Amino acid sequence: MGFRLGESANRLRGGMGKALMEEFPAGYERLFAPRASGGPSGLRDRPRPFVLRVAHLEGARIGRGERFEIGLNVFADARAAIELAGALRTSVDADAAAIEGGRMAVHLAPYDRPVRGVRVRFLTPTELKGASQPAFGVLFGRIRDRVSALRAVYGGGPLPIDFRGMGERAGRVRMTKCELRHVEAERISRSTGQRHALGGFIGVADYEGELAEFAPYLEAARFTGVGRQTVWGKGEIGWEEI
Repeated sequence: MGFRLGESANRLRGGMGKALMEEFPAGYERLFAPRASGGPSGLRDRPRPFVLRVAHLEGARIGRGERFEIGLNVFADARAAIELAGALRTSVDADAAAIEGGRMAVHLAPYDRPVRGVRVRFLTPTELKGASQPAFGVLFGRIRDRVSALRAVYGGGPLPIDFRGMGERAGRVRMTKCELRHVEAERISRSTGQRHALGGFIGVADYEGELAEFAPYLEAARFTGVGRQTVWGKGEIGWEEI
């Protein structure tokens, strides 16, 4: 089995969708192609409750009997996790594959100590709507909106926070370093043959300011991703205090 550069996530996601439709048709509609039938404004296009973590497979060649790992973060209930993991296993024809998992909770309360500086690593191509560079106000806004949307659809409801106030404070955080490069990538739809861009920037950015209330959101974004097309593994970040 081989994964060509830029195609691992698209290939696995397509296989997952096919397997899910065949094995759990209701699950496909609920998890893979969710449609809004009402609910909060701005959720007409519902976020899918999962992201793939397969950047390590880019360009890899897997020999027969060789072990490899596929990361899958699921933001819904246990039933959803079982259905998605089962579809993923089917998609790679790995009947003997082991599925390992666990629950993770990220608390969004502000840290009870000062955080004056953070470094954010953009590990896979990231695309933030309306921004060519990740100013902290924009980065936080996209993280906040994604986390709130996932909670609204699959969890305990939208975030009970002062969106405007937090956004204004995030805008006062300064970006002190920005070392990014753009990566070109695309996927080809098997159903329509259309090409869709999957590129974005990768690299490092440093920020300084009052960050204690924002650090938990950076931690949440390690799991959810940030920006456009996160379901394909785009927008994966890491972060650390500096």
